[in-house]
Amino acid sequence: MSVASGSFVPGALFSAGDGHAIQGDGEVCLTAIETALTGTFELNLQKGASLRLPRAEKPDAWITMAFDEDLDDAVKLALREMIQLIVEKTGLSRQDAYTLCSIAADLRVTQMVDGNKGIHCVLPKAKMPATS
Repeated sequence: MSVASGSFVPGALFSAGDGHAIQGDGEVCLTAIETALTGTFELNLQKGASLRLPRAEKPDAWITMAFDEDLDDAVKLALREMIQLIVEKTGLSRQDAYTLCSIAADLRVTQMVDGNKGIHCVLPKAKMPATS
């Protein structure tokens, strides 16, 4: 199925935009070097999946994201989502996944503007235990 640029598909839960050519971690004053985006995305349908917040996968890492008016609450949300992702992918207990996050995950400030603070939690795939 091909979807034209700017189209909306009910239930797709995917968005790409607001391209920045350069910006430090934690957009602080609504200023970055804006740029046009072009690209190809591969979307894989996961029937029955239920995501509460955005996730991303890079070849070498998993990323969970959260936004809240309170930075501490955004951190808690992003971390809880990473714990859930680890449990889903590895079968570890929530406590063991929490411990893994403390050892191997990085929390980065995504943004400090627009009323909502943003955090992304990054876990290198190399730090994930093998699934049984």
